[in-house]
Amino acid sequence: MGEFISDVLFTASIWALPVLIAITMHEAAHGFVANLCGDPTARLMGRVTLNPFAHIDKFGTVILPILCIVSGWALAGTPFVFGYAKPVPVAMSRLNNPRRDMMLVAAAGPATNVLLAIAAAALLHTAPWFPIWFGAWWEATLVNGILLNLVLAVFNMIPIPPLDGGRILTGLLPYELARRYVRLERYGIFIIVGLLFLLPFIGRELGIDLGHFMRLVMIGVHYLLQLVLMLTGQI
Repeated sequence: MGEFISDVLFTASIWALPVLIAITMHEAAHGFVANLCGDPTARLMGRVTLNPFAHIDKFGTVILPILCIVSGWALAGTPFVFGYAKPVPVAMSRLNNPRRDMMLVAAAGPATNVLLAIAAAALLHTAPWFPIWFGAWWEATLVNGILLNLVLAVFNMIPIPPLDGGRILTGLLPYELARRYVRLERYGIFIIVGLLFLLPFIGRELGIDLGHFMRLVMIGVHYLLQLVLMLTGQI
């Protein structure tokens, strides 16, 4: 029992720091770029901050990931974590160039996650500098940070509103088409949950592999990981 508790605490400790840094920097980046582009809404609401508690959503950041872990074990024997932080408020009408600047604001989050992954990969070179007991924890934490940030970057670039990729695509589309496409935002979370959980569940019941959505995400993560490791001299 003691060994089990120790393993759980170790696992929690090597994920806690990467999760807090990833979601905090991602959301703060949105607000920071929005402020640079003329909209101070997020800054005035205290969202351009490195305080993780300002970005935590009770359901999306706490309850939903726990439900995912529990249901993952129950249905497939392996947990899958899905969640989200509190969205950063952006008043599009206050941006200097609304269509262009909204794309910049949206891209800031995934771009920050990629930079965090690069930083974590570079810091892997420091693991041998420390005593074995700390070096092992440090290396595991950095590896989780790399993977988590890359998954967040790729996943958020999926072109489905309200994900960042959806907002970027909306800015690239002709005005009339963009106006229609942005209406998907009210259904976006249901589409994403359906692709992540409902389709694979139906597939398992029918004996058909319908888990292609997350597989495509992980293909993107794989190639981005190779690039990050090359840039940081890890391979």
